[in-house]
Amino acid sequence: MRITDTSDLWWKNAVIYCLDVETYLDWDGDGTGDFQGLAQRIDHLAELGVTCLWLMPFYPTTDRDDGYDVTDLYGVDPRLGTPGDLVELIRTAKDRGMRVIADIVVNHTSDQHPWFRSARSSTDSPYRDFYVWRSDPPPDTSKEVVFPDQEQSIWELDEKTGEYYLHRFYKHQPDLNVANPKVRDEIAKVMGYWLELGLDGFRVDAVPFFLETIGAGDEQVEALGDPHDYLRSLRSFLGRRNGSGILLGEVNLPHEQQRLFFGEGDGDELTMMFDFIAMQTMYLSLARQDAGPLVQALLDRPEIPADCQWATFVRNHDELTLDKLSEDERQEVFAAFGPDPDMQLYGRGLRRRLPPMVDGDPRRVRLVYSLLFSLPGTPTLFYGEEIGMGENLEVPGRLAVRTPMQWSDDVNGGFSPARASRLPAAVTGDGYGPAHVNVRAQRRDPDSLLSFISLLVRRYRECPELGWAPVRVLDQPHTTVVALLSEGDVGAVLTLHNLSADPVTVPVRLDRERAGHRLVELLQDGEHELDERARTEVPLEGYGYRWYRLLGPGSRQLA
Repeated sequence: MRITDTSDLWWKNAVIYCLDVETYLDWDGDGTGDFQGLAQRIDHLAELGVTCLWLMPFYPTTDRDDGYDVTDLYGVDPRLGTPGDLVELIRTAKDRGMRVIADIVVNHTSDQHPWFRSARSSTDSPYRDFYVWRSDPPPDTSKEVVFPDQEQSIWELDEKTGEYYLHRFYKHQPDLNVANPKVRDEIAKVMGYWLELGLDGFRVDAVPFFLETIGAGDEQVEALGDPHDYLRSLRSFLGRRNGSGILLGEVNLPHEQQRLFFGEGDGDELTMMFDFIAMQTMYLSLARQDAGPLVQALLDRPEIPADCQWATFVRNHDELTLDKLSEDERQEVFAAFGPDPDMQLYGRGLRRRLPPMVDGDPRRVRLVYSLLFSLPGTPTLFYGEEIGMGENLEVPGRLAVRTPMQWSDDVNGGFSPARASRLPAAVTGDGYGPAHVNVRAQRRDPDSLLSFISLLVRRYRECPELGWAPVRVLDQPHTTVVALLSEGDVGAVLTLHNLSADPVTVPVRLDRERAGHRLVELLQDGEHELDERARTEVPLEGYGYRWYRLLGPGSRQLA
């Protein structure tokens, strides 16, 4: 790679920040966050170093699934503002150097969407085939439901027509029939519409379910062919409308199956995918204080096309799923980070944020985020992570981590002047509430978590090797240490992380041609010189971390 390549494939070393407009900042005082409020905080994101803003659904909704039950794919929820407010927000973000992507929810709609209201009105409705129906009673599908605490089947009887419709998620979210060419045309139009308004791509919800053709008519399925061809066509359409646009996919599958959604070796389907495997094994490694599970997951990553990328994360807006771990492994993580059953969800995940999981230990919090930014891939932050927000377990289900952003220690954390009863969710309390955790208190404190994560963002952006270069895992006698070397044409970066509370001295052994090179600290002052055999030793305190740039004699790189 050349340094100039980073502008062509911007997503390979971007910093993505996900937020829900509804819970970010209420500017008009009605209790709900809005686009005007978000625009007022664009400079917070710019100062943090965010290069890509990811907006959770902002479409009109019945709000029975936090906006993912969409009633109009071409609209803006009036509680959040107008289409004009959205365009102003996008323009302001781009002025600050940020691209903007948004959730596109096309696996299903709300049952109040005009398409479905027409579809269920009569079996002769022109929109009937926009959804998937069956006339015979379905078999037991209780093991296939996504939300086992809410649903018992993926089929629901519609009383008016006497037929059953498919819903992989909630019964109020009927699945669209992607085998229907009219549905596929509508999805392309939806994408084209939002691209014209300035979006730079989409986070695609539930991609495997989106491509599913269960229950569709045989003729349509045959005419559709390989559903991955349809995903390729969407990627091609995106490329024609916006040459630098991306599709960031939610594909929680084993690595080898994920590779299919990149388009195998062609890289012509999804641009990026979240690495759920690395995330889950990271928590297992943290629970065990053993680097092995995470290191093995990195080694097991399949090779992906050069234009594609993994998105790495500590947590996202859903439950912290641990479904790819074995039952025993999952119980290890539960015991370490969420022993109370109320902290767990669906028997497979946690509804917690990181700081409370590690009992507020600032060493461990910083270790984890240092590790996140050093992993090969593109780091993705969920709003509030930059200041160490906690969850509110009084809020039901996955919404425990979707509480209002904490801007100050004012009423409602500075999110809104409205009565608390009018907010979309209760503000987090206890030791993680706004009195203790807020942006105002941290933004001028050089020792705050906000300052630390801002530093990580800057260093990550200055080290394109972390997003582009192949990573090498260095052998270590210490099972608690993750030692990664990212080497590209522009340079090399070494990162060391100690997952244990016990201090260690890490032996660094590089190739002989590195003899006489220097390891220059990137997160603090200091350096180590490699001896004539390209060796040195680095002390790491408990939960310690170090980033180094490898500089040879006469190097002109700035550390």
